[in-house]
Amino acid sequence: MAAVDLNADLGESFGGWRLGDDDAMLEIVTSANVACGFHAGDPLTLERTCALAASRGVRIGAQVSYRDLAGFGRRFLDCSEAELRADVLYQLGALQAMCVAAGTTLAYLKPHGALYNTVVHHEVHARAVVSAVVAFDPGLPILGLPGGVLLDQARAAGLRTVTEAFVDRGYTPAGTLVPRGQPGDLIDDPDVAAARVIRLVSDEVITAVDGTEVPMRAESLCTHGDSPGAVAMARRVRQALETAGVEVRAFA
Repeated sequence: MAAVDLNADLGESFGGWRLGDDDAMLEIVTSANVACGFHAGDPLTLERTCALAASRGVRIGAQVSYRDLAGFGRRFLDCSEAELRADVLYQLGALQAMCVAAGTTLAYLKPHGALYNTVVHHEVHARAVVSAVVAFDPGLPILGLPGGVLLDQARAAGLRTVTEAFVDRGYTPAGTLVPRGQPGDLIDDPDVAAARVIRLVSDEVITAVDGTEVPMRAESLCTHGDSPGAVAMARRVRQALETAGVEVRAFA
């Protein structure tokens, strides 16, 4: 039987500002990419999210980002390699503390937002992320976009890499994500998303915004917890996978 992980970005509320329905999403996903406070998430939110994930057997990953709370981590920051490495280490340590308090462990790392897209091609920032993981825990997997510099460098450093595809994002012919704000960047129809996911898992191909068929193999599927209708989207995708005989389970 085929198997795939289903992950979502969670723990992104901040103080009195509520984002997404983490409680409902944690009933559906098998892995949670939890914010670390640099793009979203306050300490109390992170503690609660990790405790809830642990209680439901959901694996926890550190969703590290640029230090960009005002921009939700969606802006590139031209920081040095040393600065970014230290920022990633800091975030890993913060979320690991929350995991320990919840009686679980940190299972993987996934970059967020602008950092996620930047390390697909930016060798210096990719090296900073990899270096931080090697220093923190060389057994920690890195989750990222197939074919990117980050996963290439991670494999060269002896780290485990996990390829990911997005349930609710559009793709360019090059296999990268359509930038937010451009036509085709988001998919909001759960049935369309489900059909794309089944084809991706069965045929290892995804259709880009211009109709190009892009080969893609993914061990994990991401559905954004902050998107409109996120819970319905995640539920529909999981239902479609299970109906197709695909086991939904954590990779870590």
